Amino acid sequence: MIEVLIVEDDPMIAEAHRVYVGRIDGFRVAAVAHTARDAMRAASQAEQPIDLVLLDLGLPDASGISLASALRGLRPAPDIIAITSERDLQMVRSAVSHGALAYLLKPFTFAAFRDRMERYRLYRAALPEGTAAASQAEVDRALAELRTSTERNVTAKGQSAGTNDDIARAIRDSPGGATADEIAAQVGVSRVTAWRYLERLADEGTVKRHTDYGKAGRPKTRYRWREK
Repeated sequence: MIEVLIVEDDPMIAEAHRVYVGRIDGFRVAAVAHTARDAMRAASQAEQPIDLVLLDLGLPDASGISLASALRGLRPAPDIIAITSERDLQMVRSAVSHGALAYLLKPFTFAAFRDRMERYRLYRAALPEGTAAASQAEVDRALAELRTSTERNVTAKGQSAGTNDDIARAIRDSPGGATADEIAAQVGVSRVTAWRYLERLADEGTVKRHTDYGKAGRPKTRYRWREK
């Protein structure tokens, strides 16, 4: 059983994460903490060593990055998955450099959460404690398990990670949202291509769909960035 510590300052979100973890076989919530102080206490005093910390980076009493460093100082040190709405790339790099194995952006669906957790379980199985890697290939295969199924299937679905990021940024930077036509013109792709990527982002929960009813013609779907 993989022992999980949830660190999230919002009680409702923390409860949602607790419910999500409870729906996945092989994982157990050992504790829930709403502050960095409580998280360190829970991790250091747990009856069973904490295997995985689901860490919100925006805590009220300390930086999530600082907490990640402190958690990595425990023995045995838990693994960390950063779960946050923070999209600043410098913050992403800092989280990774301080021990985060993966980074899950809010908002997300249960399917995305489950996929990340199951990938983590495969990673643990590929690198069991108390053993030595037989080769570089074995290490590479274990690290590859952390990639989500979405990342693995981007090419197979005919979608480009670069185009996906361009369209996501365009929506994020449009306060009032945008239609597929507007995003297509902004990014430089066809309307059908923009629509396909936007629908995928909507299915993942990254953007929201709204229907605009104009004075004439068909109603148009406007996509808006989903905030925390």
